Amino acid sequence: MRKGLTGLLAQLGARAELEDLSITTNGSQLSILAADLKAAGVTRLNVSLDSLRAERFAELTRRDKLAQVLEGIETARRAGFRRIKLNSVIQKGRNDDEVLDLVHFAVEHGLDISFIEEMPLGQVSSHEREITFCSSDEVRERIEAGYTLVRSSHTTGGPSRYWQVAGSETQVGFISPHSNNFCGSCNRVRVTAEGKLVLCLGHDGALDLKSLMRRYPGTATAFVRHWSTPCSSSLKNTSSAPTSRCRSSAS
Repeated sequence: MRKGLTGLLAQLGARAELEDLSITTNGSQLSILAADLKAAGVTRLNVSLDSLRAERFAELTRRDKLAQVLEGIETARRAGFRRIKLNSVIQKGRNDDEVLDLVHFAVEHGLDISFIEEMPLGQVSSHEREITFCSSDEVRERIEAGYTLVRSSHTTGGPSRYWQVAGSETQVGFISPHSNNFCGSCNRVRVTAEGKLVLCLGHDGALDLKSLMRRYPGTATAFVRHWSTPCSSSLKNTSSAPTSRCRSSAS
């Protein structure tokens, strides 16, 4: 975990104009930090969980920490966050046989869950993406073999489309950059740990905010003036990303 994260979150959480503060985590430290995150003002958690089988979880994540993650999820539930959502990337032949198990786990524990189509970002040697790709429609068909899904108006401000599991509070979301491309309506802006502003994870372009802020320390007017002229044009050059590579941050 990045040093000073809870302090940063507390500063953000104290801002009256901020309606929602959420983080995405692998869950490995939640059993230790859930209470601190809640106290800092975090309202929602997104926890990555691609498998409920220990051996498979270790293979997919390269960390044998399933029990630790599940303990963290339970600790977070007790801490009283507004919503907790699981994020699962489903791949044929790797974990697609767990779709119903993951939904069942979410329903039983009062959680939401989003299924995400795998993104072609970076090089992988563990599998061939064109073979393991599993579309949102295929995942939904598997879920509907065991549950009734009702179209929902629920939204988290991102590209996920939601259905509610009938008879429960669980919302099931689908993030479908391949089968239902959302680049035209994407509203994501990201600031990396290195202080760079990134509009699209599928594009190499970024704006170095940290260097600009250090060039104009404590001078908001000068910073905005600089931002509105040369920086804005350079930022525009980073937004022409190939639509096939765009993705969401799974909120």
